[in-house]
Amino acid sequence: MVIDPNILQHVSVELARRYTLIPIFMIGKTLTIAMADPLNIIAIDEIKYQTGLNIKRAITTIYEINDSIEKYYSISDSLSQIIHETDEPTETTSEETSEGFIVDSAETDSPIVTFVNIIISKAVRENASDVHIEPGESRIRIRYRISGVMREEASPPKSMQSELISRIKVAADLDVSEKRLPQDGRFLMSMDGRSIDLRVSTLPTIHGEKIVIRILDRKNLSLTFNQLGISEPMEKRWKNIIQKPEGLILISGPTSSGKTSTLYATLQHVNTIEKNIVTVEDPVEYSLPLITQVQINEKSGLTFPSALRSLLRQNPDTIMIGEIRDSETASMAIRSSLTGHLVFTTIHTNDAPSAVTRLVDMGIENYLVASAVKGVLAQRLVRTNCPNCTEEYVPLESLLEKAGLLDISDSLVFKKGAGCPKCRMTGYAGLTGIYEYFEINPVLSELVLSNASLHVLREEARKYGFVPLFEMGLKKIATGQICLEELLKETSNIDAFEVVDTNVQEPKVTV
Repeated sequence: MVIDPNILQHVSVELARRYTLIPIFMIGKTLTIAMADPLNIIAIDEIKYQTGLNIKRAITTIYEINDSIEKYYSISDSLSQIIHETDEPTETTSEETSEGFIVDSAETDSPIVTFVNIIISKAVRENASDVHIEPGESRIRIRYRISGVMREEASPPKSMQSELISRIKVAADLDVSEKRLPQDGRFLMSMDGRSIDLRVSTLPTIHGEKIVIRILDRKNLSLTFNQLGISEPMEKRWKNIIQKPEGLILISGPTSSGKTSTLYATLQHVNTIEKNIVTVEDPVEYSLPLITQVQINEKSGLTFPSALRSLLRQNPDTIMIGEIRDSETASMAIRSSLTGHLVFTTIHTNDAPSAVTRLVDMGIENYLVASAVKGVLAQRLVRTNCPNCTEEYVPLESLLEKAGLLDISDSLVFKKGAGCPKCRMTGYAGLTGIYEYFEINPVLSELVLSNASLHVLREEARKYGFVPLFEMGLKKIATGQICLEELLKETSNIDAFEVVDTNVQEPKVTV
């Protein structure tokens, strides 16, 4: 069931946690409460006194109640209880370091430990990708990145800053006394019977250290290409190209566009006992079975180029390079693919055809790019409409004009989430990928050799099944999966912009 947020206001999170109960609905003046111990008369009397309502009891498990408390009560609801416990004198011994940080000897009972666990567990349950703990001048801001968008959760007082940051740094095995330099660490947290990998990054700011916790849920490793959002025809072409014995295969997109998930799903697909697969990553996000993974450490001199030179002597069949950042790494990747290895890597470009020209810009000869690159998959992540509140709507005329759909808008049906309790009134629930696939065939290879422009490459690729990101997104709009605003936020109609620049007749776009 979905609990109405207005019902939760009748019982504080402090009472809910103390007696392991949660209000679930109200009819008239009767409040129904789910309890682990419905015979707890003290709890019933206290709630009657505080609410002035009649109480009806229902029974459920401790696990379900605790899970619901974490799900429905916000971090702000828990703050007052945590602050009250922090202010109370405790009998546990504590040790103060030279930098003024407090380390509790009975840390498992510490309110700060409880608060950190609440922050992380709520982030995991709400499918957040990152937790941002940002110190300000007078308060701390806690924000989650959910479906690619930042959302503020709570603002603890400044007095909690030292202990809060210290607790996270201790868990991630970082130097608590070092506050002037950035640090990186990680730790594991068990939740709901599964292991959650948390990557911690600290950054010194003028108001103290900012901490970002990246949540790496291992369930993402089992995602199929279809679950990522790749269409069935494109999936068949992609599976065909990644089974080649040699060549360079690129995945393109900006930061936080889902490249790592696609890369790992691809590696899982080609991973067999017969193949020696080696990866070079910075950082290694997930540990994969049967795959040798190398962590870059630039401080000690282990860079992408030096690691690649070494692993080529390890007789690999398939190599995965986390990212092509410079011309030296690009040169090593090209060289590896031309010596009988299948190389997967990522590159930052706006679309798939741009990846080819980007390699040329890095100083790689055209003939090497034409020979080595087999295919490029470009992608974006877009928020999907909430399935519980999706309804038809008409986008603004300015949006339709920007998308180049003004002339054919009458023949299209646009849908958008209106907002409901299940999606926290946002209208969105989850993410999906939008992909474009650019495969190098002999004709396109000749164009690359002749240093053809991006426009020529795109137009020629269309003859062989290339569909740009925006048009792939239109197909998801037609099914009601995403809305036009989200598509335009992540992609652009290249053809529409070319029309403006060249003053030629606008091409028709079909869905």
